[in-house]
Amino acid sequence: MAIGTGTVIANAEVTAAPGPRRGRVRLPRSPKILTGLGILTFFVLLAIIGPFARPDDPSKTFANSPVPLAPSAAHWLGTTQLQQDVFSQLIVGGGSMLLVALIGGVIATILSVVMGVTAGYLGGLADDLLSMLANIFLVLPALPLLIILLGFLGSAGANLFVVGLVISLTGWAWGARVLRAQTLSLRNRDYVDAARITGERPWKIIANEIVPNLMPIVASSFLFTVLYAIGTYTALAFLDLVNPQWNWGGMLFYASNSTAELSGYWWWFIPPGLAIALLGTALVLLNFGVDEFINPRLRVAGLTGRPNRRRGGGRQGFALTPVLIEPEGDHS
Repeated sequence: MAIGTGTVIANAEVTAAPGPRRGRVRLPRSPKILTGLGILTFFVLLAIIGPFARPDDPSKTFANSPVPLAPSAAHWLGTTQLQQDVFSQLIVGGGSMLLVALIGGVIATILSVVMGVTAGYLGGLADDLLSMLANIFLVLPALPLLIILLGFLGSAGANLFVVGLVISLTGWAWGARVLRAQTLSLRNRDYVDAARITGERPWKIIANEIVPNLMPIVASSFLFTVLYAIGTYTALAFLDLVNPQWNWGGMLFYASNSTAELSGYWWWFIPPGLAIALLGTALVLLNFGVDEFINPRLRVAGLTGRPNRRRGGGRQGFALTPVLIEPEGDHS
């Protein structure tokens, strides 16, 4: 086809859109992960240095007053009904909260990996039995079960490790179900078949071939169980089912017993409630960031899309195809 003298080439200069950088994904570029890590790091440092940086002993009585004292230069967050410093209780209480959450998250994640991956890889009767066990724990109401277990343990329930262990027993089933489903999709992959043909033992195949490919999901399950442990431990302390002293749930328990919310003593219950909410928000943001890393569509939109928009000065561009326009009657 000949192009006449009146032919116009529209968009002759084709500009390629700046595509996402191929290769490894740098997780710190996600604002969700950066924000979550920043908040979580703050609370971890507070839990570590809190017992040493506290202004006063959390159980020390300072004044002879029938009502809590409002925040002042002497007491940054005021005092409780017993004239104890709220700020000292706040910075000390985060340590037990994080310790129980970490213990519960680690044990629940280990149980999830063992139960879920084993059931998914072995299949057959083992899969049926382990899946039935996970389903039982999924349908059981967690809080009544925890009340029964802690009541059975008695004074041993005051130990933070025991509390974390009991919480983990009710928090592993969801992660096990997810890991089982993912293992079912991995056990027939070529590299797993190759390891099986070479005579590798099942536990070696699970440890070397399957679990490494499930690490993002394991990380997400760990964050979820830590968040669950924080909420559960707060509820148990608020209900006075565990030793509520010097943790944020215990502060809410004492404030509720003294009707602080009805009397307007906001400095007693808002700081621990806000601390619990911020810590939970940090874990949720980290979980969303891990989800972006797992899901390729979210990865492009959340991790690599923003840098591209900044480089392109707006929306991501598209490559345009040259259009040839011929004068009428010229078909030579």
